[in-house]
Amino acid sequence: MKAVQVTGYGDVDKLEVVTQAIPEPKEGEVLIKVKACAINNTEIWMREGAYGTGSKSGWKPEGVQFPRTPGSDITGIVVKTGDSVDQSMMGKNVVLFPFTSSGENGFEHISEDMSFIGSEYDGGYAQYVVWPAHLCYDMPLSDYIESAVFTVSGLTAWHMVEQIQVQPGETIMVTGANGGVGSLNIQIASKVFGAEVIAIVGDLDLEEKMKELGAAHVLSYKSKNLADEIIRVNEGPIDSVLDVVGDALFSTSLQVLKKGGKFCTSGSAGGQKTELDFRTLYLKHITLYGSVLGTTEEFERMLHAISEGKIKPVIDRTFPLEKAGEAQVYFKKSGKLGKVVLLPEE
Repeated sequence: MKAVQVTGYGDVDKLEVVTQAIPEPKEGEVLIKVKACAINNTEIWMREGAYGTGSKSGWKPEGVQFPRTPGSDITGIVVKTGDSVDQSMMGKNVVLFPFTSSGENGFEHISEDMSFIGSEYDGGYAQYVVWPAHLCYDMPLSDYIESAVFTVSGLTAWHMVEQIQVQPGETIMVTGANGGVGSLNIQIASKVFGAEVIAIVGDLDLEEKMKELGAAHVLSYKSKNLADEIIRVNEGPIDSVLDVVGDALFSTSLQVLKKGGKFCTSGSAGGQKTELDFRTLYLKHITLYGSVLGTTEEFERMLHAISEGKIKPVIDRTFPLEKAGEAQVYFKKSGKLGKVVLLPEE
Protein backbone atom coordinates (compact mmCIF):
# COMPACT_ATOMS: atom_id res chain seq x y z
CA MET A 1 0.00 0.00 0.00
CA LYS A 2 0.91 3.66 -0.32
CA ALA A 3 1.42 5.69 2.85
CA VAL A 4 2.92 8.98 4.02
CA GLN A 5 5.35 8.81 6.93
CA VAL A 6 6.82 11.44 9.22
CA THR A 7 10.52 10.56 9.46
CA GLY A 8 11.39 12.93 12.32
CA TYR A 9 10.69 16.32 13.89
CA GLY A 10 10.90 19.17 11.40
CA ASP A 11 9.32 20.83 8.38
CA VAL A 12 7.21 19.26 5.62
CA ASP A 13 10.38 17.75 4.13
CA LYS A 14 10.03 15.22 6.96
CA LEU A 15 6.96 13.81 5.17
CA GLU A 16 7.85 10.93 2.85
CA VAL A 17 5.62 8.92 0.51
CA VAL A 18 6.45 5.21 0.88
CA THR A 19 5.22 1.81 -0.28
CA GLN A 20 4.81 -0.75 2.49
CA ALA A 21 2.97 -3.95 3.36
CA ILE A 22 -0.74 -3.73 4.18
CA PRO A 23 -1.06 -4.21 7.98
CA GLU A 24 -2.76 -7.30 9.39
CA PRO A 25 -5.57 -6.88 11.94
CA LYS A 26 -4.82 -8.54 15.30
CA GLU A 27 -7.38 -9.94 17.72
CA GLY A 28 -10.20 -7.46 18.23
CA GLU A 29 -9.06 -5.29 15.30
CA VAL A 30 -10.29 -4.62 11.79
CA LEU A 31 -8.51 -3.58 8.60
CA ILE A 32 -10.00 -0.46 7.05
CA LYS A 33 -9.54 0.68 3.47
CA VAL A 34 -9.15 4.42 3.98
CA LYS A 35 -11.47 6.53 1.85
CA ALA A 36 -10.76 9.95 3.37
CA CYS A 37 -8.54 11.45 6.06
CA ALA A 38 -8.99 15.06 7.16
CA ILE A 39 -6.02 17.11 8.34
CA ASN A 40 -5.73 18.54 11.86
CA ASN A 41 -3.32 20.86 13.61
CA THR A 42 -2.38 17.95 15.84
CA GLU A 43 -0.38 16.03 13.22
CA ILE A 44 1.37 19.20 12.11
CA TRP A 45 2.30 20.08 15.69
CA MET A 46 3.42 16.49 16.21
CA ARG A 47 5.77 16.77 13.22
CA GLU A 48 6.99 20.19 14.31
CA GLY A 49 7.61 19.03 17.89
CA ALA A 50 5.22 21.66 19.26
CA TYR A 51 3.86 19.51 22.09
CA GLY A 52 7.07 19.69 24.08
CA THR A 53 10.62 20.91 24.21
CA GLY A 54 13.98 19.29 23.63
CA SER A 55 14.49 16.06 21.70
CA LYS A 56 11.18 14.44 22.67
CA SER A 57 7.79 15.86 21.88
CA GLY A 58 4.44 14.16 21.56
CA TRP A 59 1.22 13.32 23.33
CA LYS A 60 3.32 11.12 25.61
CA PRO A 61 6.51 12.00 27.54
CA GLU A 62 8.61 9.50 25.60
CA GLY A 63 7.90 11.33 22.35
CA VAL A 64 6.95 9.97 18.94
CA GLN A 65 8.53 6.80 17.56
CA PHE A 66 9.54 7.55 13.97
CA PRO A 67 8.78 6.77 11.24
CA ARG A 68 5.10 7.33 11.96
CA THR A 69 2.10 7.57 9.62
CA PRO A 70 -0.02 10.54 10.82
CA GLY A 71 -3.74 11.15 10.42
CA SER A 72 -6.64 10.75 12.83
CA ASP A 73 -9.84 11.90 11.03
CA ILE A 74 -10.48 8.67 9.16
CA THR A 75 -13.39 7.16 7.27
CA GLY A 76 -13.33 3.97 5.24
CA ILE A 77 -14.70 0.50 4.69
CA VAL A 78 -13.89 -2.58 6.76
CA VAL A 79 -12.24 -5.15 4.46
CA LYS A 80 -10.82 -7.68 6.93
CA THR A 81 -11.42 -8.70 10.54
CA GLY A 82 -9.13 -10.11 13.20
CA ASP A 83 -9.98 -12.86 15.63
CA SER A 84 -12.93 -12.29 18.01
CA VAL A 85 -14.49 -9.65 15.75
CA ASP A 86 -18.12 -10.11 14.73
CA GLN A 87 -18.29 -10.82 11.00
CA SER A 88 -21.10 -8.28 10.66
CA MET A 89 -18.32 -5.67 10.66
CA MET A 90 -17.24 -6.77 7.17
CA GLY A 91 -18.12 -4.19 4.52
CA LYS A 92 -19.21 -1.55 7.05
CA ASN A 93 -18.59 2.11 6.32
CA VAL A 94 -16.99 3.46 9.48
CA VAL A 95 -15.55 6.53 11.16
CA LEU A 96 -12.81 5.94 13.72
CA PHE A 97 -12.81 7.18 17.32
CA PRO A 98 -9.26 8.59 17.46
CA PHE A 99 -7.60 7.11 20.55
CA THR A 100 -7.34 4.14 22.86
CA SER A 101 -7.50 4.43 26.64
CA SER A 102 -8.05 2.34 29.75
CA GLY A 103 -9.89 5.24 31.39
CA GLU A 104 -13.39 4.74 32.72
CA ASN A 105 -16.37 6.08 30.76
CA GLY A 106 -16.30 9.85 30.92
CA PHE A 107 -12.59 9.98 31.71
CA GLU A 108 -11.04 8.24 28.69
CA HIS A 109 -9.53 11.46 27.37
CA ILE A 110 -7.58 12.19 30.59
CA SER A 111 -6.23 8.69 31.19
CA GLU A 112 -2.44 8.52 31.44
CA ASP A 113 -2.30 5.77 28.81
CA MET A 114 -4.40 7.65 26.24
CA SER A 115 -2.76 6.79 22.89
CA PHE A 116 -3.64 8.65 19.72
CA ILE A 117 -3.95 7.32 16.19
CA GLY A 118 -1.39 9.08 13.98
CA SER A 119 0.91 9.69 16.95
CA GLU A 120 1.22 6.51 19.02
CA TYR A 121 -0.33 4.38 16.26
CA ASP A 122 0.02 4.63 12.49
CA GLY A 123 -2.88 6.65 11.14
CA GLY A 124 -4.87 7.58 8.06
CA TYR A 125 -2.29 9.12 5.71
CA ALA A 126 -2.37 5.70 4.04
CA GLN A 127 -4.52 3.43 1.89
CA TYR A 128 -5.18 1.04 4.79
CA VAL A 129 -5.17 1.24 8.58
CA VAL A 130 -5.92 -1.19 11.42
CA TRP A 131 -7.97 -0.17 14.47
CA PRO A 132 -9.89 -1.78 17.35
CA ALA A 133 -13.32 -2.86 16.13
CA HIS A 134 -15.11 -1.38 19.17
CA LEU A 135 -13.74 2.07 18.29
CA CYS A 136 -15.18 1.99 14.76
CA TYR A 137 -18.57 3.69 14.49
CA ASP A 138 -21.14 3.83 11.69
CA MET A 139 -20.56 6.88 9.51
CA PRO A 140 -23.04 9.66 10.40
CA LEU A 141 -23.43 10.66 6.74
CA SER A 142 -23.40 8.63 3.52
CA ASP A 143 -20.38 10.46 2.08
CA TYR A 144 -16.86 9.42 3.14
CA ILE A 145 -15.34 12.91 2.78
CA GLU A 146 -18.15 14.66 4.64
CA SER A 147 -18.07 12.10 7.46
CA ALA A 148 -14.28 12.42 7.84
CA VAL A 149 -14.19 16.06 8.88
CA PHE A 150 -15.69 15.73 12.37
CA THR A 151 -13.57 13.27 14.34
CA VAL A 152 -10.90 15.31 16.15
CA SER A 153 -12.20 18.82 15.49
CA GLY A 154 -15.79 17.81 16.18
CA LEU A 155 -15.05 15.81 19.32
CA THR A 156 -12.85 18.66 20.58
CA ALA A 157 -15.53 21.25 19.84
CA TRP A 158 -18.33 19.14 21.36
CA HIS A 159 -16.35 18.51 24.53
CA MET A 160 -15.52 22.22 24.85
CA VAL A 161 -19.20 23.17 24.65
CA GLU A 162 -20.24 20.49 27.16
CA GLN A 163 -17.33 21.36 29.45
CA ILE A 164 -18.45 24.97 29.92
CA GLN A 165 -22.07 23.80 30.23
CA VAL A 166 -23.49 26.13 27.61
CA GLN A 167 -27.08 27.17 28.32
CA PRO A 168 -29.70 28.41 25.82
CA GLY A 169 -29.51 32.16 25.33
CA GLU A 170 -25.95 32.57 26.62
CA THR A 171 -23.47 34.52 24.51
CA ILE A 172 -20.41 32.54 23.45
CA MET A 173 -17.43 34.03 21.65
CA VAL A 174 -15.67 31.65 19.24
CA THR A 175 -12.13 32.49 18.15
CA GLY A 176 -10.58 31.02 15.01
CA ALA A 177 -14.17 30.69 13.85
CA ASN A 178 -13.38 29.82 10.24
CA GLY A 179 -11.11 26.88 11.18
CA GLY A 180 -11.93 23.22 11.70
CA VAL A 181 -12.69 23.44 15.44
CA GLY A 182 -14.07 26.99 15.32
CA SER A 183 -16.57 26.34 12.53
CA LEU A 184 -17.89 23.39 14.54
CA ASN A 185 -17.90 25.35 17.80
CA ILE A 186 -20.27 27.81 16.14
CA GLN A 187 -22.65 25.11 14.96
CA ILE A 188 -22.65 23.06 18.18
CA ALA A 189 -23.02 26.04 20.50
CA SER A 190 -25.78 27.69 18.45
CA LYS A 191 -27.70 24.91 16.72
CA VAL A 192 -27.44 22.14 19.32
CA PHE A 193 -27.22 24.05 22.61
CA GLY A 194 -29.10 27.24 21.69
CA ALA A 195 -26.43 29.86 22.43
CA GLU A 196 -25.88 33.17 20.67
CA VAL A 197 -22.44 33.10 19.04
CA ILE A 198 -20.01 35.92 18.29
CA ALA A 199 -17.58 34.59 15.66
CA ILE A 200 -14.08 36.07 15.46
CA VAL A 201 -12.35 35.81 12.08
CA GLY A 202 -9.66 37.69 10.18
CA ASP A 203 -11.52 38.40 6.96
CA LEU A 204 -15.00 39.90 7.22
CA ASP A 205 -15.73 38.58 3.71
CA LEU A 206 -16.53 35.38 5.61
CA GLU A 207 -19.38 37.06 7.52
CA GLU A 208 -22.22 35.56 5.49
CA LYS A 209 -20.79 32.04 5.72
CA MET A 210 -20.26 32.38 9.48
CA LYS A 211 -23.88 33.43 9.89
CA GLU A 212 -24.99 30.44 7.82
CA LEU A 213 -23.19 28.25 10.37
CA GLY A 214 -25.14 29.90 13.16
CA ALA A 215 -23.18 32.98 14.25
CA ALA A 216 -25.28 35.94 15.36
CA HIS A 217 -22.40 38.41 15.00
CA VAL A 218 -19.10 38.30 13.09
CA LEU A 219 -16.14 40.49 14.02
CA SER A 220 -12.53 40.71 12.86
CA TYR A 221 -9.58 40.20 15.19
CA LYS A 222 -7.84 42.89 13.12
CA SER A 223 -10.09 45.55 14.64
CA LYS A 224 -8.28 48.13 16.76
CA ASN A 225 -11.20 48.19 19.19
CA LEU A 226 -12.25 44.53 19.21
CA ALA A 227 -13.14 44.41 22.92
CA ASP A 228 -15.39 47.46 22.56
CA GLU A 229 -17.08 45.96 19.49
CA ILE A 230 -17.77 42.68 21.28
CA ILE A 231 -19.36 44.45 24.25
CA ARG A 232 -21.34 46.73 21.91
CA VAL A 233 -22.89 43.94 19.77
CA ASN A 234 -23.73 41.94 22.89
CA GLU A 235 -24.91 44.99 24.82
CA GLY A 236 -22.65 43.96 27.68
CA PRO A 237 -20.03 41.38 28.72
CA ILE A 238 -20.27 37.85 27.35
CA ASP A 239 -20.76 34.52 29.15
CA SER A 240 -17.99 32.33 27.75
CA VAL A 241 -15.14 32.04 25.24
CA LEU A 242 -14.29 28.98 23.15
CA ASP A 243 -10.70 29.56 22.06
CA VAL A 244 -8.21 27.92 19.72
CA VAL A 245 -5.98 30.98 19.20
CA GLY A 246 -4.11 31.38 22.48
CA ASP A 247 -2.02 34.44 23.23
CA ALA A 248 -3.22 36.73 20.43
CA LEU A 249 -6.77 37.03 21.82
CA PHE A 250 -6.29 35.97 25.43
CA SER A 251 -6.29 39.41 27.07
CA THR A 252 -9.24 40.54 24.95
CA SER A 253 -11.16 37.41 25.94
CA LEU A 254 -10.68 38.01 29.66
CA GLN A 255 -11.55 41.66 29.21
CA VAL A 256 -14.95 40.98 27.62
CA LEU A 257 -16.01 38.12 29.91
CA LYS A 258 -18.63 38.86 32.54
CA LYS A 259 -18.06 38.20 36.23
CA GLY A 260 -18.27 34.44 36.62
CA GLY A 261 -17.42 33.96 32.94
CA LYS A 262 -15.71 30.90 31.47
CA PHE A 263 -12.73 30.60 29.14
CA CYS A 264 -12.07 27.25 27.43
CA THR A 265 -9.00 26.66 25.27
CA SER A 266 -8.07 23.76 23.02
CA GLY A 267 -5.36 25.37 20.91
CA SER A 268 -2.75 28.07 20.61
CA ALA A 269 -2.35 28.83 16.91
CA GLY A 270 -1.81 32.51 17.77
CA GLY A 271 0.83 31.98 20.46
CA GLN A 272 1.55 29.25 23.00
CA LYS A 273 2.61 31.50 25.87
CA THR A 274 0.91 34.54 27.36
CA GLU A 275 1.01 37.00 30.25
CA LEU A 276 -1.68 36.77 32.88
CA ASP A 277 -2.60 39.19 35.61
CA PHE A 278 -4.07 36.89 38.27
CA ARG A 279 -6.16 39.77 39.60
CA THR A 280 -8.28 39.56 36.45
CA LEU A 281 -9.09 35.95 37.26
CA TYR A 282 -10.03 36.30 40.90
CA LEU A 283 -11.67 39.72 40.77
CA LYS A 284 -13.92 38.60 37.88
CA HIS A 285 -14.37 35.03 39.20
CA ILE A 286 -13.30 33.62 35.82
CA THR A 287 -12.96 29.86 35.32
CA LEU A 288 -10.28 28.55 32.92
CA TYR A 289 -10.66 25.20 31.17
CA GLY A 290 -8.06 23.25 29.22
CA SER A 291 -9.65 20.92 26.69
CA VAL A 292 -8.37 18.15 24.42
CA LEU A 293 -10.60 15.67 22.58
CA GLY A 294 -13.45 14.14 24.63
CA THR A 295 -15.22 10.93 25.60
CA THR A 296 -16.80 8.09 23.63
CA GLU A 297 -20.25 9.09 24.90
CA GLU A 298 -19.69 12.66 23.63
CA PHE A 299 -18.52 11.20 20.31
CA GLU A 300 -21.77 9.23 20.06
CA ARG A 301 -23.85 12.30 20.88
CA MET A 302 -21.96 14.28 18.25
CA LEU A 303 -22.47 11.61 15.57
CA HIS A 304 -26.20 11.56 16.38
CA ALA A 305 -26.43 15.35 15.99
CA ILE A 306 -24.59 15.12 12.65
CA SER A 307 -26.91 12.38 11.39
CA GLU A 308 -29.88 14.59 12.33
CA GLY A 309 -28.47 17.45 10.25
CA LYS A 310 -27.85 19.78 13.20
CA ILE A 311 -24.12 19.93 12.44
CA LYS A 312 -22.95 20.14 8.84
CA PRO A 313 -19.53 19.44 7.33
CA VAL A 314 -17.47 22.47 6.33
CA ILE A 315 -14.84 21.53 3.74
CA ASP A 316 -12.36 23.91 2.16
CA ARG A 317 -10.67 21.56 -0.33
CA THR A 318 -9.22 18.10 -0.92
CA PHE A 319 -5.75 16.83 -1.88
CA PRO A 320 -4.50 13.47 -3.11
CA LEU A 321 -2.50 11.51 -0.53
CA GLU A 322 0.80 12.08 -2.35
CA LYS A 323 0.32 15.84 -1.87
CA ALA A 324 0.20 15.57 1.95
CA GLY A 325 3.07 18.04 2.37
CA GLU A 326 1.40 20.59 0.12
CA ALA A 327 -1.88 20.00 1.95
CA GLN A 328 -0.28 20.67 5.36
CA VAL A 329 1.29 23.89 4.08
CA TYR A 330 -2.08 24.99 2.73
CA PHE A 331 -3.79 24.00 5.99
CA LYS A 332 -1.68 26.52 7.91
CA LYS A 333 -2.65 29.44 5.67
CA SER A 334 -5.16 31.89 7.12
CA GLY A 335 -8.46 32.64 5.46
CA LYS A 336 -9.57 29.13 4.57
CA LEU A 337 -13.01 27.95 5.67
CA GLY A 338 -13.34 24.52 7.24
CA LYS A 339 -11.41 21.30 6.76
CA VAL A 340 -8.74 20.08 4.36
CA VAL A 341 -9.05 16.40 3.40
CA LEU A 342 -6.62 13.85 1.95
CA LEU A 343 -7.94 11.25 -0.50
CA PRO A 344 -5.83 8.07 -0.75
CA GLU A 345 -7.52 6.88 -3.94
CA GLU A 346 -7.49 10.13 -5.91
